[in-house]
Amino acid sequence: MEFLLTPASVLLLFAFFFIGSVGAVFIERLFSDNGKMAGFWGHGFALLGSLLGLAISVSVLFFGQGIAFTLPTVFPNFLLDFRLDGIAAFFFGIISLVSALASIYGFGYQKHFYGKYRLGVFSFFYNAFIASLLLVPIANHALFFLLAWELMSVASYFLVVFENQKEENIKAGFLYFLMTHFGTVFVMIAFFLAYKATGSFLFDDWRAATGTITPLIQGIIFGAALIGFGTKAGIIPLHIWLPEAHPAAPSHVSALMSGVMVKTALFMLFRFFFDFFPGAPMEWGLVIILIGSLSALLGILYALSENDIKRLFAFSTVENVGIILLGLGAGVTFFSIGLESFALFSLAAALYHTLNHAIFKSLLFLGAGSVVEATGTRNMESYGGLIKLLPFTAGFFLVGSLAISAFPPFNGFASEWLTFQSLFIGMTSAEMIIKVVFFIAIGSLVFTSGLAAACFVKTFGATFLARPRTEEAKNAKEVSVFMLLPMGILALLSFLLGINATTVVASLIAIIASIGLIRPVTLQFPFSEFIQARADFAAILPLESIALLLGLVFLLSFGAIWFVTRSRKIVVGPTWDCGTPLGPRGEITSGSFSRSLVTIFRGILRPTRQSTVEYHDEDMRYFIKSQEIRTSMSDPYRKGIYQPIGVVLHFLASQARRIQSGNVNMYILYLFLTLIILLLWATHV
Repeated sequence: MEFLLTPASVLLLFAFFFIGSVGAVFIERLFSDNGKMAGFWGHGFALLGSLLGLAISVSVLFFGQGIAFTLPTVFPNFLLDFRLDGIAAFFFGIISLVSALASIYGFGYQKHFYGKYRLGVFSFFYNAFIASLLLVPIANHALFFLLAWELMSVASYFLVVFENQKEENIKAGFLYFLMTHFGTVFVMIAFFLAYKATGSFLFDDWRAATGTITPLIQGIIFGAALIGFGTKAGIIPLHIWLPEAHPAAPSHVSALMSGVMVKTALFMLFRFFFDFFPGAPMEWGLVIILIGSLSALLGILYALSENDIKRLFAFSTVENVGIILLGLGAGVTFFSIGLESFALFSLAAALYHTLNHAIFKSLLFLGAGSVVEATGTRNMESYGGLIKLLPFTAGFFLVGSLAISAFPPFNGFASEWLTFQSLFIGMTSAEMIIKVVFFIAIGSLVFTSGLAAACFVKTFGATFLARPRTEEAKNAKEVSVFMLLPMGILALLSFLLGINATTVVASLIAIIASIGLIRPVTLQFPFSEFIQARADFAAILPLESIALLLGLVFLLSFGAIWFVTRSRKIVVGPTWDCGTPLGPRGEITSGSFSRSLVTIFRGILRPTRQSTVEYHDEDMRYFIKSQEIRTSMSDPYRKGIYQPIGVVLHFLASQARRIQSGNVNMYILYLFLTLIILLLWATHV
């Protein structure tokens, strides 16, 4: 185990991804097997690297010993500086776990790419994407971080547009590319302001400079970081790329993007507000809470109105990012008013939901991929009755739906309940502004929880229950064991993380303490001391007792049912239909299920409706042959924010074109004037 806590283990991990990416391209050229061998090579090395990453993170967390080292470069201000402390190991482990399971899933999922797309190219960007995801939390130098951040953005872009025969995927990739680089601009602003204030690109020097930066500069840094990383996290109104890009990517890539990529942005917000520049004013905590409340409530409303299963999950990611921000904002607020113990409690809730969302959202995206694989469509109106045809997928999907809907004893309930507890604590504050904001947050979370349950009742019911509504659904078959195994592991983790909530929370507080919120910053952290706090949290979150009680209720219920019905014979026959043949047209569809809720919130969702009616005879308007109703949701963010910005940019670009005269002498004049201006500026600096 000692090898896992050395720089060599970290470098070996990235060597696996390098071999997986480059090797897959060459293997595809060597074998004429429609890319099958290249796909297995790429996913295989991604699996090896992810498993090694998981082992490293577990070792760091278990032994309380971090890893830090530096690789020099030829550039004086650019260092490959690595730091794997407690909080980095936590995110490193989440990324590694989901990546390993996604790679196993990819062995079975890749078959529908055979002969259509180049799996060697896919494997190249797939390995590069996972490697960059793992680089982000351990990069300890601003320029090194930006390199990893850009690699993550570019690699994920090529994965989004991988199925380039579909025009909507190209459009989704373009929007994603624009928005991710919009966010990167603000990340760079935050980084270069921090460099200007500290004189260094090293994150360790930023930590050492705490308290020496003026409140104004620190506030600008916080604002730029919140916009930059908030864009990648998908907070409203910076979320518009997310429901387009996540559905376009292959399903196991969607699981990575939604389950862990957005978490890298939350990780950096955690670093900025609690590690690099701790002591943020109370107002920043309240702003984060309000943003989280808005994202959570609107995210689930948009999800509820969707019929595209992967777009629905993408909007649900916006919702869950909002819930995580509630805990993060509460932590900032509590630290600012001196309630450190409550702040730890809130941050534990945020990290707990970060972990849980990575588990159940990855499970749901993998489940959606299996359904799409079996039916050939993402439209839930074309599903129905799949529980009989895909029984294992349906079972795992049900666990994910219960977990994300916060039903006990699954993990979603545990972290949302903990978030509720931290918000209720905030209501006891003496300051009225804190009471009001926390009250808004509680109301938003209550509505969000109820709407999430309705959303996933709709999703599971429309997909798996009733009768198949299309021929494709009737002919669906269960997916391969490679695709089922990762879903089974994630379903089991959703249950285990729920019933062991008190141990998990105590462990998370140990991780939070490792970044110096209680003790000086060090790579070693008091894991063993804080794990003893398990008993204190048991009184607040007694999930073991709840799970035991629920298990006893289930056993008694099934025992009673078996005893009463043990002598009965099962007879299969047609359902009584009152003389009318039962068929798909008589079912409640996804759209009809959510119609009443969409109507209630029509002021926010702004639905549009199109109706087409065909009559048997134009003169007989009372006898309808067919009627088609289409509903859709307007996008107020594009119309109200992004389209006006686009118009202004287009106008400025058209004006700037005037300087492109095509005359070389004019271009030389521009260079000369620019040089004069720079010299004048330099003499006054």
